[in-house]
Amino acid sequence: MSFMIPSAIKISSQFDAGNIEVLDLTNPQDIQLSIRKDNQSDFFQWFHFRVQGAANQPLTLRVLNAGQAAYVDGWPDYRAVASYDRETWFRVDTAYEADTGELVIQHTPAQNSIYFAYFAPYTWEQHLDLIAQAQQSALCEVHDIGTTLDGYDLNLLKISKPTESEAPAKKQIWVTARQHPGETMAEWCAEGFIARLLDEDDALAQSILEQAEFYVVPNMNPDGSIRGHLRTNACGANLNREWETPTAERSPEVLAVRSLMQQTGVDLFLDLHGDEALPCNFIAGQEGAPHLPDTILAQEDRFKQDLAQINPDFQLERGYPPGKFGPETFTIAAFWVGREFNCPSMTLEMPFKDYDNRPDADFGWSPERSIKLGESMLYPIHQWLQADL
Repeated sequence: MSFMIPSAIKISSQFDAGNIEVLDLTNPQDIQLSIRKDNQSDFFQWFHFRVQGAANQPLTLRVLNAGQAAYVDGWPDYRAVASYDRETWFRVDTAYEADTGELVIQHTPAQNSIYFAYFAPYTWEQHLDLIAQAQQSALCEVHDIGTTLDGYDLNLLKISKPTESEAPAKKQIWVTARQHPGETMAEWCAEGFIARLLDEDDALAQSILEQAEFYVVPNMNPDGSIRGHLRTNACGANLNREWETPTAERSPEVLAVRSLMQQTGVDLFLDLHGDEALPCNFIAGQEGAPHLPDTILAQEDRFKQDLAQINPDFQLERGYPPGKFGPETFTIAAFWVGREFNCPSMTLEMPFKDYDNRPDADFGWSPERSIKLGESMLYPIHQWLQADL
């Protein structure tokens, strides 16, 4: 029995974190695409789509509106990622044509179904698996702390060891990731951090848990993640500009986390992000914030130095200039938390591009390296705890 299979190329994005609009698909050498804006927002840059029916055909995919994206300086030297199995994501030939404002991706698929994305996606199903697997540890409790505007769960992991009644009070450490949903490397990094912290055979992790309790929110922005947004939640709110005056109507995610922080207190805060333009890993502390105590700044500087010592994928030479955010400063998580609790409060930024000091021609900056960086974060935390003894 025989049947006819359609031979035309198809492009789709109707799946978790999908984002693309097809403008013209008639010529495989001139496929014209457009990235959809975040809902009720002008932000856009994240893309994630599937191409079918193009095995062994050279493709030229042109993203026509790349020149109007949120961070145009993120396109030079950037290469898109692709995957056949949605597990291994490799880099493909990509060029930004500044004169036309187009991002041009060229690739000849070896198989009939291939996915392209801005960075390796971290899907909602992966997130739910991460939460479920973490809960299998006796060290971890899963807490539902709210519901997003689209009706998704906002989960927090509390990671701690039992404490003897006469033991000193433990430090309260908070870690959040993916306030900006398109920055998926943040949740990959959180995965590595959580896994190592829960490893009962890891002496460093167990030593840390004798001195500290952790509150981890691996995905602060489920709605934007699922919708395929770059930077905002369901109603177009940039969560990392909502920390001074969050509301249930606009930013329930921030309101829930902030309220819990005020109950537990915060001794150290880490917020995990990605940066479109800089081809390196760096930490933005509270430099330039008004009335920042020298003791807090010194702790943040030491934290960065300790991380650079343990992981060569982290560097100290490049980052944001002090005072970069101007009047927005205290709407940002790290600055608001640092001021509210008078504690070290830092934003870890990872690249969408490759890390130029240690380039990888096949994979660039990747989920695997993000995971390893998350694992490395335990070392500077341990050093910070020891310095406080």
